[in-house]
Amino acid sequence: MAEVTDVGHSDPELFDKIVNLTKRRGFVYPSAEIYGGFRSTYDYGPLGVLLLRNVKEAWWRSMVQYRGDVVGLDASILSPPAVWEASGHLASFTDPLVDCTQCKNRFRLDKLEDPEVCPSCGARGSFTEPRQFNLMFETQAGPVADATATAYLRPETAQGMFINFKNVVDTTRVRPPFGIAQIGKSFRNEITPGQFVFRTREFEQMEMEYFCHPDEAAKYYEYWCDERFSWYLELGIPEERLRLRAHDADELSHYSSGTSDVEFLFPWGWDELEGIANRGDYDLRQHAEHSGERLEWYDQAANERWVPHVIEPAAGATRTAMAFLMAAYAEEEVRGDKRVVLRFDPRIAPYKAAVLPLSKKPELTGPASELAAELRREFMCDYDETQAIGRRYRRQDEIGTPYCVTYDFDSLEDGAVTVRDRDSMEQERVAVSEVAAYLAEKLG
Repeated sequence: MAEVTDVGHSDPELFDKIVNLTKRRGFVYPSAEIYGGFRSTYDYGPLGVLLLRNVKEAWWRSMVQYRGDVVGLDASILSPPAVWEASGHLASFTDPLVDCTQCKNRFRLDKLEDPEVCPSCGARGSFTEPRQFNLMFETQAGPVADATATAYLRPETAQGMFINFKNVVDTTRVRPPFGIAQIGKSFRNEITPGQFVFRTREFEQMEMEYFCHPDEAAKYYEYWCDERFSWYLELGIPEERLRLRAHDADELSHYSSGTSDVEFLFPWGWDELEGIANRGDYDLRQHAEHSGERLEWYDQAANERWVPHVIEPAAGATRTAMAFLMAAYAEEEVRGDKRVVLRFDPRIAPYKAAVLPLSKKPELTGPASELAAELRREFMCDYDETQAIGRRYRRQDEIGTPYCVTYDFDSLEDGAVTVRDRDSMEQERVAVSEVAAYLAEKLG
């Protein structure tokens, strides 16, 4: 039996262990590393891109595919200033910025542990007066760099859904309550990015805007708070490391009548994975006023018009993937050796299975390669014929592969393979012809 070592948020080395594992196993690389790196930017490697894709696909299935009241959208990243003037981002999408007059470093005032002490050089009372710093990235669209060519990289995906409200209503059969969902990149010029991939200037969001009758907004706000909290639990985050925290009145945005955050207990403490907000009719009214278009719903049966209220569940894809990785990390002692294992839910594991011929002899590698090719028709499958079989098992444990399929010399006689379970390490003999169906059933 394996002796499980308690590795949780209280482990002071957990953060470093996760960062080291992600680099060593190909989840996340520092961007432009051969040029010395580029602060707060990361590239997702072969395993990281699979993990991130699986997280996004799990969200999409839950929010769009399994529902009949939500449709998808993929809006432009570049937007004209008019969009952000209407939304209020040009005027108020800011953070308080202070400079240390001693070391010249800049900090976000509301994130400092002690607003009187510089965390970089330790100087006391060295900060300048705070000033508001706009977080949007400005660029130029077109060959002439003047005011008419100014454009912005979107700081959130939400506005693309609001400004396409009329298009979606006119071209589909939706009727309130309904949602518009989107997954995509957003960009914020963070003053103090940090905590690995948790807070970066380029990140990916999973957002949905749910349009409903004003009288039903409170009901759907509670509904989506419950739905979104349950999603994380269902995919394997322990309940003791997850909470739903309602914002106090002084935290609420001016347009919000209620906002709650789904928070995960990271090594540095509780931090946000997703916000669920009751945005009222602020966004549609703002864009209607600035564009001159009617953004409302006409109820023919009642012969009345009304501006829908919006419930917005907005999650960070990259930080959610990081939370799943941290929640999955475990250490065990197996016969005197340490085993590191990522206990991913199979739906988000990068590889669902790995085929491992017992040796590199052609009589084993040939049919093992054919089996891997067959399994790849159904799901992502790894293939590895290098090193001793025990070492290969440990590598697959460390990247979270739920099942290993070993093709050995007995396979040549009995037409079966050994299937090993990641979590229990138990092994079962399965006919080669039945492996795909066996794994499909186990993986759900």
